Formats: sequence, structure tokens, C-alpha cells
Amino acid sequence: MAFGIKREELNRWKQNVEAGNIAFLTHYWIDDRFPSCSTVTKVGCSDLEKLEQWGKQYGLKAEWMDLRGDYPHFDLFGDHQRRILSAEGMMEQLNRFQ
Repeated sequence: MAFGIKREELNRWKQNVEAGNIAFLTHYWIDDRFPSCSTVTKVGCSDLEKLEQWGKQYGLKAEWMDLRGDYPHFDLFGDHQRRILSAEGMMEQLNRFQ
């Protein structure tokens, strides 16, 4: 379940993904499989090669990409989320949910 974002934020992320840009969207998240995580960052791009190469620089494997639906993405949470958002200069994505 995702919550804590505005519809326009979601729509902007979708537009950027569709345009072939690397796009970030962080939101509150509840998943019983990951009880210590309350947020997830979706890093998406419709250009799968571009997304795969982006992920490689952070040690993310292509098989970790979520290819279901129309918006291919990596799900980042926990230590990976913090490390990657910090490296990308996008900590405001995470800080707003703290």
C-alpha cells in the first residue's frame, strides 16, 4: 500500500518514466515482509537498458527490476534507499517522511 504523496507527484513520476528519464518517487509503504521499513523509493525508467545501467552503479541487479505493469522500476528501501538517495542528492525525497 502506498500513501503520503499527491496525485500530481505520482503523475509527474509516471510522465518522467514514460519519457525515458530516471525518475524517483518516495512514499510511505506498508508491507508485512519488511516490518522495519516505512518508506520505499521507486526509481523508474521506460528505457530498460538505461534503468539497468543506472542500477549497476549502485550494485542493483537487473533481475531486481519490477517489470510488472507499465512503469519499470527498482524498489529501494532500508540501507540501499538511504545510500542511493544520498549519492543522488535526493535526500529530500526521504527526509519529508521522517
